[in-house]
Amino acid sequence: MTDTTDPGSTAPPEETGLKRAIGPRLLILFVIGDILGTGIYATTGKVAGKVGGALWLPFVIGFFVAILTAASYVELVGKYPRAAGAALYTQKAFKVPFLTFIVAFMVMCSGLSSASAAARAFGGDYLAEFTDAVPPTAVAILFVLALAALNLRGVSESVKANVVLTLVEVTGLLVILAIGAYAILTGDGEPGRLTEFEASGSGGYALLTGVLGATALGFFAFVGFEDSVNMAEETRDPVRTFPRAIFIGVGVTGTVYVLVALVSSLLVDHRTLEKSSGPLLEVVKAGGLDFPPKLFALIALFAVTNSALINIMMASRLCYGMANERILPRAMGRVLAKRRTPVTGIVFVSLLAIGLVSTGEIEGLGDTTAFLLLCVFAVVNIAVLVLRKDRVAHRHFRTPTVLPVLGALSALILASPLADRPAEVYIRAGVLLAIGVALWAVNKVVLKVRGEG
Repeated sequence: MTDTTDPGSTAPPEETGLKRAIGPRLLILFVIGDILGTGIYATTGKVAGKVGGALWLPFVIGFFVAILTAASYVELVGKYPRAAGAALYTQKAFKVPFLTFIVAFMVMCSGLSSASAAARAFGGDYLAEFTDAVPPTAVAILFVLALAALNLRGVSESVKANVVLTLVEVTGLLVILAIGAYAILTGDGEPGRLTEFEASGSGGYALLTGVLGATALGFFAFVGFEDSVNMAEETRDPVRTFPRAIFIGVGVTGTVYVLVALVSSLLVDHRTLEKSSGPLLEVVKAGGLDFPPKLFALIALFAVTNSALINIMMASRLCYGMANERILPRAMGRVLAKRRTPVTGIVFVSLLAIGLVSTGEIEGLGDTTAFLLLCVFAVVNIAVLVLRKDRVAHRHFRTPTVLPVLGALSALILASPLADRPAEVYIRAGVLLAIGVALWAVNKVVLKVRGEG
C-alpha cells in the first residue's frame, strides 16, 4: 500500500556526490544477485546437517522471515531515499547516536563476514575441482584485492559486473533444477528423505531448536536485500523503483532456494551434503544428467565472487552514508574525483575483509552474518513503527502494521539461543561489538577535539 500524505507529491530530486546510474531493471537484477550466491552454493550442506532430509523447511521459514523484514525496508527506503540504510533509520527513530553507531557497525561487520565466507568458499571444494596448489588464505586475499579494484573503477562497472555474474549464478541454479526435474521424470532420488528430520537430541524441544538453528543458518542465504537500500542515492527514482525490485528479488530467490533444497535432499543424503563446502557439486555428480562437474564448479566460483563483490560494495557505501550522517569522520565520505566512487570507504572495508578471511570457516562466518543481521532486522522492524509519526511530503509504500511486528518477533527468536548456534558465533559477534564500542569512543574524542562533539 502507499502512504498518501500528499497525493500530488513525489520525492524531490536530491543533489548528491554519487552518480545515479541504476535503473529499475538493473536494480532488480542487482537485488537478485545480492541475495543469490554464497549462502545457497556453500551452506546448503551445513543446513542439512542441522535438520536432516527436510532441508526445504528452513528455507521456507527463512523466506517468510525475509519477506516480513523486506517490507519494512521498502517502506523506509521510500520514505528516506538516502544511503546509510539501517543506521539512518535507527537514528531517525530513536535518536540515540550510540545505538545508531552499533547498528551501523553490525551491518558493516555482517557484510565483511559475508564477504569473508565467500572468499573461503571460493577456495573450497569448487576451486579444488581445478587445483588445490594455492593456499586458501592467499587465494582469499587476492580475491578481495581484485574486487576492491573493480569497486574503485565505478558503480556502473561494478553493477554491470554484478549483472553478468548474476546471470551466471542463476544458470547454475537452473542446472540444479533441471537435474531435479530429470530425476523426478526418471524415478531417481529418494522422496522419503524430504520428510526426515534429524536433531542433535531427542524430543520435541530438540526438533524445535534444530529447525530454528537450521533456519538461522539458512537465513544467511536470504541476506542481501537490505544492502540494496544503500544504493538509494545511486538509483534513479528510488521511491518508485525499490518496492518492485526488493519484492521481486526476494520472491524469485526464495522460490529458487526452496526448489534447490528439495532437489538436493532428493538426490543426496544429508550427511554427504554436510561434509562438503561445495554441496551443489555433489548434487550435480549424483544427478542423471551428464553435466560437467568442472563447468558447474566454475559457475559456483562466479556465484561466490558475486556475493563478495556486492558485500564489499555495500560496506563501502555504508561508510559513505555514515560519514554524511557524521557517525564516522568526514574523511570516510571522500569520493574519487573522476570516478565518483567512495574511495576511502572501499579501501577501509577491503582492509578489514583481508583481516577477516582467516578468522573462521564458512559455516561460522555465515552464521555470524545471519546473527548480526537478525539483530539489526529486529531494530529496523521496530523503527518502522516508531517512525509512523514522522510524516514526509512525498508518497511512498507503507507496509501493513502486522508485518513489522511479526518481523521483529521472528528475527529475535532466530537470534536467540533457541536457534542452537555454536558459542563461537556469539563470541565472534561479541568481539566485533567490543571493537565497535572502542571505535565509537575514539570517534567521540576526535569530534570533541575538533569542536564538533
